[in-house]
Amino acid sequence: MKSSKQKIPEGTWFAVPLRDGGFCRGLMARTDGKGSSFGYFFGPKKATIEDLPDVSGLHPNDAILVGRFGDLGLLNGEWKVIEKDTQWDRTAWPMPPFIRVDEKANTAMKTTFNDNFEIISDVPCDPSLAILFPKDSSMGYGFVEIRLTRLLNTVNTG
Repeated sequence: MKSSKQKIPEGTWFAVPLRDGGFCRGLMARTDGKGSSFGYFFGPKKATIEDLPDVSGLHPNDAILVGRFGDLGLLNGEWKVIEKDTQWDRTAWPMPPFIRVDEKANTAMKTTFNDNFEIISDVPCDPSLAILFPKDSSMGYGFVEIRLTRLLNTVNTG
């Protein structure tokens, strides 16, 4: 039996539903077509998908969350596709190194992946780099929704 899963291509912009209502935007920057993805997520929070601002002019540095994530929210339709970037340039949306910290040992590793999610390097680094780079883990789509909800509520009320 053939899988009914649709493939979500790189350069796809989508709306992420927030846990307390409303939406924000995400960009599929890399995908292996097997459930692993890497993306950028952006505020502001808006009440409806139609209220979300145009994505033109957004850059990686504007993201409030960057990381690897599971694409089930897109595949099951809970995360709605907004548009596909017809001039997609993956070099404009790089996959940064990721940091993994062992807090007990006060050590850290900086992991660099290629565009197929294969490890290129995994080297020791200063744990303080954890504030500069994404965490070396893959987020489930529900975790992404919760994290974005908290981040946007902090931004909106802080």
